[in-house]
Amino acid sequence: MASSYRAPVEDMRFALYDVLGAEALFGKLGFGEATRDVLDAILDEAARFTETVLAPLNEVGDRVGCKYDKATGDVTTPPGFREAYQTFVDGGWSGLVSPPEFGGQGLPHLAGLPLKEMIDAANLAWGNFPLLSHGATEALLHHGEDWQREAFLKPIVEGRWTGTMCLTEAHCGTDLGLLKTRAEPQADGTYSITGTKIFITAGEHDFTDNIVHLVLARLPDAPAGVKGISLFIVPKMRVGRDGAMGERNAVRCGALEHKMGIHGSATCVINFDGAQGYLIGAANKGLSAMFTMMNTARLAVGLQGLGLSDRAYQNALRYARDRLQMRSLSGAKFPDKPADPII
Repeated sequence: MASSYRAPVEDMRFALYDVLGAEALFGKLGFGEATRDVLDAILDEAARFTETVLAPLNEVGDRVGCKYDKATGDVTTPPGFREAYQTFVDGGWSGLVSPPEFGGQGLPHLAGLPLKEMIDAANLAWGNFPLLSHGATEALLHHGEDWQREAFLKPIVEGRWTGTMCLTEAHCGTDLGLLKTRAEPQADGTYSITGTKIFITAGEHDFTDNIVHLVLARLPDAPAGVKGISLFIVPKMRVGRDGAMGERNAVRCGALEHKMGIHGSATCVINFDGAQGYLIGAANKGLSAMFTMMNTARLAVGLQGLGLSDRAYQNALRYARDRLQMRSLSGAKFPDKPADPII
């Protein structure tokens, strides 16, 4: 299916080089490898990927949408979505701005923002799948223990696993002090996580073998309110301290939420029924750790608005050029047609 999306590469070059002085800025910050040649290559390849791979899947993604199997709790993504994700991973995009020691390319975050804008303009629903993975890498990088970074961060950076952010519950949206999800300490140092989270972006899908959920929950002796919230790593498939993936964890998708315009994005209800989890960061300090992830997501949502605005402009311009309406004030431009183009 042909796509009319064209990435605004020249506008992005102007913003990076003429407005921000990105190449000189990166040099001063110690990113000497982020030269103009490298940045230009990123822009060109990102444009090619989003125009030819993602944009053609936008319509089918919303028309077909994700499918939920009530019997198994599995979610099947729209045709072409999984293959597009593998192309994304094979191209090295999943680790573009992540540390090299965890499989990333170590480029500055600014170098990855044009890619994010292009993805969201081309196919917002698909873009929601890798969106939270980047936030999860930031939370693990800044708050995880060494073994947690090695076991969980590296597979996410390499695109073999994805990440989610599990905050909201049915009875509490923004007031997280009311959350009821429980975390019971176990003899082996793990925690048993029980509760239900809603509106979980990419909470279940068929892209990867494992999904790493970062879950806010409350310990038995936790103070009331937000001062008693802790953050836990709860993978779909159990993972040992050596990074080896084991049996299925007690994590299951209970339903798909219905969101207008992004039917191709799996927004899930996720049930934790005594699932094995690991504490990340200090006990009762989970909200501050989660904000590391949330701030990354907030920036990403801003880029979604930018990408959608660009796509809307391109669609409107194309429509206006084809639209015949009335006659030109300076005389008919196409007298053989019933009216002249608007522009």
